Amino acid sequence: MQKKHLLIGLITCIVLNSYPQGQLSHALGREKILMDFGWRFTFGYASDFSKDFYHRTSDFTHFAKAGYGDGAAAPNFDDRAWREVDLPHDWAAELPFNKEASHTHGYRTVGWQYPETSVGWYRKRFNIPQEDFGRKISIQLEGAFRDASVWVNGFYLGTEPSGYASTSYDLTDYLNYGNENVIAVRVDASIEEGWYYEGAGIYRHVWLNKTNRLHVAEHGTFITSEITDNHADLTIRTTLQNQYDKEQQFKLVNVVYNQANQKVAMVESNLNLRGNTVKTYFQKVRVDKPALWSLDNPNLYRVETIILQNEELVDNYNTTIGIRSVRFDPDAGFFMNGERVMVKGVNHHQDHAGVGVAVPDALMEFRIRKLKEMGCNAIRTSHHPPAPALLDICDRLGMLVLNENRLMGINQVHLDLLKRFMIRDRNHPSVFIWSLGNEEWRIEGNDIGAQITKTMQDFAHQIDSTRAFTVALSGGWDWGSGKSIQVIGYNYIFHGDIDEHHRKFPWQSGIGTEETNTIGTRGVYVDDRVNGRMAAIQHYADSMGTEYGWRFYLARPFLAGLFFWTGFDYHGEPHPLYWPQVNTQFGILDLCGFPKDIYYYLKSWWTNEPVLHIANHWNWPDEHRGKNISLPIYSNADEVELRLNRKSLGRKQMPRNGHLDFEVPFTPGSLEAYGYVNGKTTMKHKLVTTGKPAGLMLGSSKDIIAADRQDVAVLTVQVNDSKGNLVPNAMNEVALTISGPGRIIGVGNGDPASHDPEQYIESVEQVYPSVSLYRMESQFPSEEELESVLSSSGWANAFERGYGVYPEEGIALFKGTFNLNRLSTETVITFYAKSLAANQSLFVNGKLIGSEIKRDDPNQVFLLDHSILKEGVNDVVFAGIPFVKQTQWEEINTNPGTLKVYNPPLQWRCKVFNGLAQIIVRSTGEKGEIAIGAVADGLLPSRIKILAE
Repeated sequence: MQKKHLLIGLITCIVLNSYPQGQLSHALGREKILMDFGWRFTFGYASDFSKDFYHRTSDFTHFAKAGYGDGAAAPNFDDRAWREVDLPHDWAAELPFNKEASHTHGYRTVGWQYPETSVGWYRKRFNIPQEDFGRKISIQLEGAFRDASVWVNGFYLGTEPSGYASTSYDLTDYLNYGNENVIAVRVDASIEEGWYYEGAGIYRHVWLNKTNRLHVAEHGTFITSEITDNHADLTIRTTLQNQYDKEQQFKLVNVVYNQANQKVAMVESNLNLRGNTVKTYFQKVRVDKPALWSLDNPNLYRVETIILQNEELVDNYNTTIGIRSVRFDPDAGFFMNGERVMVKGVNHHQDHAGVGVAVPDALMEFRIRKLKEMGCNAIRTSHHPPAPALLDICDRLGMLVLNENRLMGINQVHLDLLKRFMIRDRNHPSVFIWSLGNEEWRIEGNDIGAQITKTMQDFAHQIDSTRAFTVALSGGWDWGSGKSIQVIGYNYIFHGDIDEHHRKFPWQSGIGTEETNTIGTRGVYVDDRVNGRMAAIQHYADSMGTEYGWRFYLARPFLAGLFFWTGFDYHGEPHPLYWPQVNTQFGILDLCGFPKDIYYYLKSWWTNEPVLHIANHWNWPDEHRGKNISLPIYSNADEVELRLNRKSLGRKQMPRNGHLDFEVPFTPGSLEAYGYVNGKTTMKHKLVTTGKPAGLMLGSSKDIIAADRQDVAVLTVQVNDSKGNLVPNAMNEVALTISGPGRIIGVGNGDPASHDPEQYIESVEQVYPSVSLYRMESQFPSEEELESVLSSSGWANAFERGYGVYPEEGIALFKGTFNLNRLSTETVITFYAKSLAANQSLFVNGKLIGSEIKRDDPNQVFLLDHSILKEGVNDVVFAGIPFVKQTQWEEINTNPGTLKVYNPPLQWRCKVFNGLAQIIVRSTGEKGEIAIGAVADGLLPSRIKILAE
């Protein structure tokens, strides 16, 4: 991403060839800096201030006085003992499962029942150059789940309750220019916002934005197009912000570039804007012979907005757009660029195996490509605004997006969230319709719902009138929201009579916002519900399921199409089962993106590619010999023939938009399906009874990844027999190794009842010594003298009178303890000590580890040798000249410091499920060769190499 922004800056200088290059200046121009790396993280506590770093307990807090962030929000707070993390980060994905935890959130130990793991603190230090003084500088959080409060240098910036809203804060007046700054974020995931796995933490990108005081406002462009004949007229709305005191005169230039980065149009205006004012300017420009954005040809344009003063560049802001038209017709469905498009969509949750909701951008693209391979052309962002990167990917790959709001309502909190997400996303050509809400059962079937929906829709039309609006309704279609919404969203056919509703509301367009999919576990063909797995066969009545839903919508031209629930399995919401199932089984693909059988039904009728798939395996145990095995066959061939051990079992005609069923007595060997088109064999699918697991095979989605600390490769672990056939019921445990400039960030296998770790992370614990006693001595004790001093009488309660109030002569000894719960040979103990006295000496278990330490020396860092430590209680003594208060307001330090107890992560492992598992590998930022190895007992190992460049 950083390279991308640098490139755009260079392009700006190159393309403005009508202006003297030597006069262009970027000194006060725009910068967008990724802030994902080098954060410190630890748990706070949701219900005990003393365990939450005493945050909000000072005499003056950030609510009382500006700049008085306390506890972990204080700028001088020592966070060196915290764990180092990069963003995006989802701490819930690191937590274990518990049967008593939230069912809908996948039984992870997060939420109000677990106050010790439901608050996370993040801190990051960064420098701002002195030359940035005078610019406007802000921080942007794309998403943190949830209730995220933010401070910079102890100044409270604000709180965003929603886990799905992008939020920006102005840092300008709080910063130390030419010096270090610190941002602190407290995230509280105690309360659920949805009814599915939502993760916890800063799980999207963070950006630092720098601009001139005269600049394009955040998300400050909105570009629409009217296509007529062989050209497109663009209306460019540019919202500018003048944060100078005085009026500014400037030139506003908008340059349009095609996908080959060639300038195709330009418009400029000489303007002025009063001081401390925000104003939107309108400009029009024509693009001849536009390359339209479509599903098959997602042509993109870039509009560069430039502000010039005295021929110097003040600001440049880039907007990616696609020129296309979209409209809904109540009788004929959805049209794009004047042609009817059948929406073949899926609902899309934002989490993935191994990483939870902290999905890297490259993994988002992997998921969208998987859907496109199936023929899917649309996703619904159920049930909240998505990550901005996801929309960028959909723009680039040609995937429609039904973009959904999180919460319905008509007050400021509701409308502000709606406005912010629409303004952020309205330039994306992939967004073809907005959803105002989903299944609001209290209002969707009554007049209150109709009124709320109308108010929201009227409000939203002022923000974007180029797209239609919907609400996803699970009943009450003829009342409530269904009476006032522009495009009705039908959630599940069985909730009402769609044909009758269409007759009653002929003006209203319709789309299937949710429709049932054939649920089940990948590779499972016999129900095992006690163990959380379901046979991947049709569990519904004839009026439900994938095949029925597709045929229903296909037969009704007035419907725009449908979104199946769901594209991928997702963490949490493990209906219709309960523990031990922890992930849903609604997906067409499993949690890793491995296709289930139903994937091939949709691919048969959603693509023009040849498809032939037998929905089963041929590895049944001996007790199944001679028993009939159900074999659904998905294909778009004219006819399909099935052969068992080369003997034909018959040839059947494939019903259009349907499938074939064969019942075959199990006999070990080979099962072959042949697909015929126009009487000729054009495709083949073969199942064999495999041998025992013999070896591992690693494959990767990429051979090369970017050495940018962000890119990922998705690796598949496959268990094969001695002949190289996938063993479809293999469940081996695999140990993983990695070397080179890459690291594993998550593993998974698609098993909805797996309780195995998806991440193996280092253990970083903070241990806080407690100092309870003190005494005075005439001189510094030696190691030999210390033992007798500690065992003698005369110790008093430390800090009881208020340390530093009275001057005392001699040397003060402060006695305390700390407790080590675990001490292995790999444990690393670092003591970040603080000064309790001047010219301090420090003893641990009677051993001198530091002496003559200057007051408040930041380098009081001691790596403690195991030979002086023990599991359980350890003694610590500080000796030095006692501090004396210089004023009554001075606060003398009574904090002895923190011990960081580090244990390295266990070796990465994954358990293969039905022959497959997944490894996600991320670049560490360096160039070189990444080698990943997989070993399992009794199997031949596998090794693969990926290049980071």
